[in-house]
Amino acid sequence: MLKAHLLRNRLLAAAVFAVVLASAPRPAYAASKEIIELQTQVQQLLDMMQRLQSTMDTKFGVMQHLVEQTADNTNQMSVAVNTLQQKINAQTEAGGGKLDTVSGQVQSLNDSVDELKSRIAKLDKSVEDLKAQLQNLQSAPGGGMPMAPASAPMTANPSQQSAPETLTPAPAAQESNQAPPLAETFQAGLRDYNAARYDVAAGEFQDVLHFYPMDEMAGQAQFYLGEIAYRQLNYAEAVKAFNAVLEAFPGSPKAPAAQLRKGFALLQMNRKDAGINELRQLIKRHPQTPEAAQARTKLNGMGVRINPVTPGPR
Repeated sequence: MLKAHLLRNRLLAAAVFAVVLASAPRPAYAASKEIIELQTQVQQLLDMMQRLQSTMDTKFGVMQHLVEQTADNTNQMSVAVNTLQQKINAQTEAGGGKLDTVSGQVQSLNDSVDELKSRIAKLDKSVEDLKAQLQNLQSAPGGGMPMAPASAPMTANPSQQSAPETLTPAPAAQESNQAPPLAETFQAGLRDYNAARYDVAAGEFQDVLHFYPMDEMAGQAQFYLGEIAYRQLNYAEAVKAFNAVLEAFPGSPKAPAAQLRKGFALLQMNRKDAGINELRQLIKRHPQTPEAAQARTKLNGMGVRINPVTPGPR
């Protein structure tokens, strides 16, 4: 384009110079063959300029059409990209909802397993009690049922009969009667939790924590208190309960699940950075657990790197 413009300017200048030179007054004797040839060349230059102008106009029109086509294609591509981005966002949101559903289903399965374990433990205890009773019966004199002690003979005068002896339970026995049985209470809490009777279940789990604070089931009861708060959309209370599991019962089998649910609760509270950090810590501490796999899926669905990028040395 630039070369054509320069050529056109030069040709125009030469044509103007030739026209001026041809139109200048000359003596009659100067009208010679050279002037006629010069006029012919000027006319040729003018024709060339017209053809060049026509060619440039045609090319400019083609270029303008190409520019318009390029702009249209760019607009269409922008619309297509926006549509694709909307679809990706919709799929990401749907994937996040499915992940939460799957996480809830996995947790429900874990709850059922815990309830089954509790029932098995209760059954084992019943079997052990029956074995102990059977051994006591076998060790009794004669190998049979121990005979009840004979009653005191009745006297003719009722006033001479001795008053029945009153037994006073020992203080330790009284305290034992006040504490509910551990396995039965925990199992009842699980049963009420799975039946969505959350208020009743919370009371039973709190009894486990109150009467058996050092038992392994206490850590699981604390976890289910957090799950109840999570299902009731009380995410702040859920975070507190899950923190209690991680701090007071770090060796509990529910510790990975507590950290996973804590991360989910923080995300529900729009505390994105804290939730992402919690999920990363879970993957780091318990990399081979199903909860770590769920955390990886959640982070990938959010488009977040599992391992944070550390800044290099400056």
